[in-house]
Amino acid sequence: MPSFSHLHCHSQFSLLDGAARIDDMFSKAKEDGMRAVALTDHGNMFGAFKFVNSGLKHGVKPIVGCEFYMVADRTRRSFVGDTKDKRYHQLLLAKNQKGYENISVLCSLGYTEGLYGKFPRIDKNILKRFSEGLIATSCCIGAEIPQAILFKGEEEAERLVKEYIEIFGEDFYIELQRHGLENIDGTGMSQEDVNQVLMKFAHKYDLNVIATNDSHYMEEEDAMPHDILLCINTGSKISDPKGYGKGMRFAFPNSEFYFKTQEEMGRLFADIPEALDNTNLIVDSVETPKLTRDVLLPNYVLPSGFKTQDEYLKYLTFEGAKKRYPELTIEIEERLNFELSVIAASGYPGYFLIVQDFTSAARTMNVSVGPGRGSAAGSAVAYCLGITNVDPIAYDLLFERFLNPERVSMPDIDIDFDDEGRQRVIDYVIDKYGQKQVAQIITYGSMAARSSLRDVGRVLDVPLQEVDRVAKVFPKHLKANLNKVLAPDGINPKLKGEMNADDVKLAEEFRKLAEGEDEIGKMIKTAKKLEGSVRNTGIHACGVIITPDDITKYIPVTVAKDSEMVVTQFDNSAVENAGLLKMDFLGLKTLTIIKDAVAIIKDKHGIEINPDEILLDDAKTL
Repeated sequence: MPSFSHLHCHSQFSLLDGAARIDDMFSKAKEDGMRAVALTDHGNMFGAFKFVNSGLKHGVKPIVGCEFYMVADRTRRSFVGDTKDKRYHQLLLAKNQKGYENISVLCSLGYTEGLYGKFPRIDKNILKRFSEGLIATSCCIGAEIPQAILFKGEEEAERLVKEYIEIFGEDFYIELQRHGLENIDGTGMSQEDVNQVLMKFAHKYDLNVIATNDSHYMEEEDAMPHDILLCINTGSKISDPKGYGKGMRFAFPNSEFYFKTQEEMGRLFADIPEALDNTNLIVDSVETPKLTRDVLLPNYVLPSGFKTQDEYLKYLTFEGAKKRYPELTIEIEERLNFELSVIAASGYPGYFLIVQDFTSAARTMNVSVGPGRGSAAGSAVAYCLGITNVDPIAYDLLFERFLNPERVSMPDIDIDFDDEGRQRVIDYVIDKYGQKQVAQIITYGSMAARSSLRDVGRVLDVPLQEVDRVAKVFPKHLKANLNKVLAPDGINPKLKGEMNADDVKLAEEFRKLAEGEDEIGKMIKTAKKLEGSVRNTGIHACGVIITPDDITKYIPVTVAKDSEMVVTQFDNSAVENAGLLKMDFLGLKTLTIIKDAVAIIKDKHGIEINPDEILLDDAKTL
């Protein structure tokens, strides 16, 4: 039997349209002897960083891709009369590092220039501009070429095939899928009818044919939980037949859209074994992109008269020391020179220059800056630069806790600003480094146990009072993990030892409900499968990324409704490992209170007070 690798897979990062966890995909692939797996989530690359790391950990080649939404004009957002936003699916895979960069740019432009409703869209204009290093396929039944076969005829479909060949050359593949779809959209044509036309094009233009399975969940029995997930996304119920074909629910509900084994794919494509074997052509041609890198610091422009950042940092440090210390003792000089040497050796002078720049700018804009927190308070250089307001020498604080010469890691300085002025500081950073080089950080919201129970109960039309009863029975002690309650061997003994008698009683009662074959048991079992699924995205409370060039050259970005800034598609842990400089701009109401108190004292009494010298309790009294 020819070997096969999955090249069309959706994970839980296809928000509420995929139920497969990335580690599970690689575990099953490795167990089955697959050489590679491709991640092709809908319109985004949220899971790409985790995906590459997981593949490398499992010893299965990770192929980064995306299933884009293709339209005629990505900028069009006005549709009147009989016109509508006609979107086609388009699968793209990154062949190498350049391909990863281009797929990242396309994915970013889909959001920043093409977002319409929920859909990030691209068009042929930018596809042609950023096609280098990419592999394209004819994709699924919802793609441009199959849709042309169904509704416009073979002549138009063939024209499109030639167009894709012109863009991608030998990196364009004909993709065949067999999900048993019949009478598609009332055309009378089946998926296999479409496949036969695609095969005809492949022979005529000498194109390689690959077999894929549009994988949205791991096992065949996960089809129903996945459909429930789609219902949660669309706000429909499982009993609503009108839900199919609307929004994102599958128009052809069946159990074929799972992560099939090589043996299962071998049986499915026994008559076209080359379609299975040709997946290896793609696997062999792909070079795994490197997503982890050393930190990339923004370009800090030095003033005239200074040749290096080390030189300028030393100058600013000792100028600040003159203001901070009445007498510059040998002890202080030695401490500052030691810290500067460590900073220079670790390659982070630019980091200190950047932080001192925007903290200084904040004070000139009358934005209150916090005194410093955490290990950063142990740096005398930071104190002299005005980044912190705690003298580490006076309080005998260790610099090594902040930046250790024997274990160099990126320093982390959290900066507090008054919550009213925080955005003005961020705006300053954007003006200085460029709007395309500053971004906020995405967060992923997942389905917690109780919310999973309630969502599944609604979709299955379980009476609300019954859902409430189950949710209340569910023990609070274990509310974050249904799996521990439903473990095959009972409640985790360690957890059971931590629980009181009432908790154990509730857990046992919940377990009995879960083992039932009625609608309550079905609800709980389904909720268990869906718990932890990525449900939505948000924005990190304080994290800001600053890059030396257009951020899309390094990672893909998205947008958020409540922010004019772009947002990274990778979360907090990923952006740091991807080598991007993260700053925490924290907004504190307490600093606003203190600033207001200082203003009152000046207005009423004409007395100038340093905000750093006033206590919060005194400020509240004022």
